[in-house]
Amino acid sequence: MMQLYWSPRSRSFTALWLMEETGKPYERVLTDISTGAQKKAEYLAINPMGKVPALRDGEASLAEAAAICAYVAERYPDAKLAPPLGDPSRAKYLYWLFFAPGCVEPAMVQIATKIEMNPVAAGWGEAQRVFDVLDVALAKGPWILGKHFSAADIAIGSALNFCVRLFKMVPSRPSFDAYVARCMERPAFKRAEKIAAG
Repeated sequence: MMQLYWSPRSRSFTALWLMEETGKPYERVLTDISTGAQKKAEYLAINPMGKVPALRDGEASLAEAAAICAYVAERYPDAKLAPPLGDPSRAKYLYWLFFAPGCVEPAMVQIATKIEMNPVAAGWGEAQRVFDVLDVALAKGPWILGKHFSAADIAIGSALNFCVRLFKMVPSRPSFDAYVARCMERPAFKRAEKIAAG
């Protein structure tokens, strides 16, 4: 059984939601970052970065929410959280799955901290453009790949829920509000939210 190392009120929500979407049993291992549990040697052996979430699956272990999404979606293909190999939509699935940590998160931090970045030097380019691109993609809906919900929606949906709805770090847009509302209606999202609330 997979073990998910998580902490309340953290980016662990992405992995919690993911695991709930699979419908498969898993063990939650509380790693409370408010008490410094992520800095203990036993946890650093799982994730030397000292962050949550992390996942252990037998002898395999990994961290980083998008990597966990990719791994679990492939490990449980019957959950239909990723287009199969050879499906043309897999390219966009991978693009959006890694757009969340590679573009949305740094753009969100840039906006929140008001740091000026040279768009050529910043790996995400320009914060405004990140959210403009996401706005156009989500306006097509209902999900980031169109009709089919995927682990990419878990990554993007979690990021927007965090930065638009919960912490209001990024200005709201109609497409963002509608998309987050659709995410919040999913039973797995509701279960993950209840778990995360403690």
